[in-house]
Amino acid sequence: MSDAKTVTPTYYNSCFRHGVDEKRRIQVPAKWRPEDEGVELTMILWPKHNAGACLRVLPPAKMAKLVADIEALPNSDPNKSVLRRRIGSKSAQVALDKAGRICLPEDMARAAGIQDEAMLVGLLTSFEIWNPSRYETVEAADEVHTPKAFEFME
Repeated sequence: MSDAKTVTPTYYNSCFRHGVDEKRRIQVPAKWRPEDEGVELTMILWPKHNAGACLRVLPPAKMAKLVADIEALPNSDPNKSVLRRRIGSKSAQVALDKAGRICLPEDMARAAGIQDEAMLVGLLTSFEIWNPSRYETVEAADEVHTPKAFEFME
């Protein structure tokens, strides 16, 4: 018999609109919270959309894969240094408090335009935190590409 605990993967799906309190804390949906207490998530300022930056939140396994993918790039690839520097300097480890909230670092919240409210958007293996009006722009752009994107599915 094995004593190994079977870990059910966490899937980050759906969207949630939550208030951000005066200490920049935001509630993480219960089904998105790590099972083990003390697990830190990695929050990265993610500049990859025309609507503006958002905060991408990665669980430990996803962050480990990202680091491994970056390290696998050849040292001659200038993107390797850029990604290491940018992600290293524009990310933070965040832990959930006993109430299931994470605190958004001030500089990251400001860069992502997050103030009183935020949209938590599931990406299946991670999630993003958006300024609600920026997310409306993203959602409209995604709607245009949805039919083509779904052609890849059976």
